[in-house]
Amino acid sequence: MKKLCALLPAALLVLVSHLASASEMSSTPFVYRDGLAPRDQWGRLHQSPSVLPTDFSHRYSVRFHYYFKGSRTLKNDPAYIAAVQTALRRRGYYCGETDGIFSLEVSDAIARLQKNHRLKVNGNLDVGVRRALRLP
Repeated sequence: MKKLCALLPAALLVLVSHLASASEMSSTPFVYRDGLAPRDQWGRLHQSPSVLPTDFSHRYSVRFHYYFKGSRTLKNDPAYIAAVQTALRRRGYYCGETDGIFSLEVSDAIARLQKNHRLKVNGNLDVGVRRALRLP
């Protein structure tokens, strides 16, 4: 019994290290890092069936980088505005083209979203809108 109790921590350590290495090996080749990629409530990635011109724009690999950007900076980022347009389209607020340009149509769609979510209606891309769209 004493030998079993002495070997238990070592066996547990080997098991945990084996599970960690197995999960890293199985998930590493299929990891797709895109901070703006639309995800559902379980964190699964959803990709669109067609390729858009804004898909080739520069994006940060993790969402964390977008949390500290201001609205003026994000309005000039075509990849982020395309993600906003896609999120607005999914919710039925925007029906224009996904071109990555913060236009009057996008501003109107944001204003309708703000009204429905009881936010201050100004048509600007602020933190409340970003949270409502579940974007960083």
